[in-house]
Amino acid sequence: QVQLVESGGGLVQAGGSLRLSCAASGRTASSYAMGWFRQAPGKERDFVAAISWDGGRIYYADSVKGRFTIARDNTKNTVFLQMDSLKSEDTAVYYCAAALTFSAVADLRPNWWGQGTQVTVSS
Repeated sequence: QVQLVESGGGLVQAGGSLRLSCAASGRTASSYAMGWFRQAPGKERDFVAAISWDGGRIYYADSVKGRFTIARDNTKNTVFLQMDSLKSEDTAVYYCAAALTFSAVADLRPNWWGQGTQVTVSS
């Protein structure tokens, strides 16, 4: 069992930056692939970014490529999402997720979900 707790959301102006963090609990948390997803009001949950357990594989949605950066610190069981050049369309609840395999995250099939953190970008 893995528990995920997101933090770092908030209100930011368009063009600004935010960094989200996701702390994972569990002795083997550092061995899981991790990812970020987001869900805007009235829309489905979308994939944002994924990172393998060792950081060797990273994958981004086209909508955030070049603006967002995913990274992890396995000594702290934490994954980060650095979000730059934010746009109003990035407004959503952002969810952290963990999975046994990288493909499960990239295919929107993670095993565990966090509770989410709100990101609001004002134009």
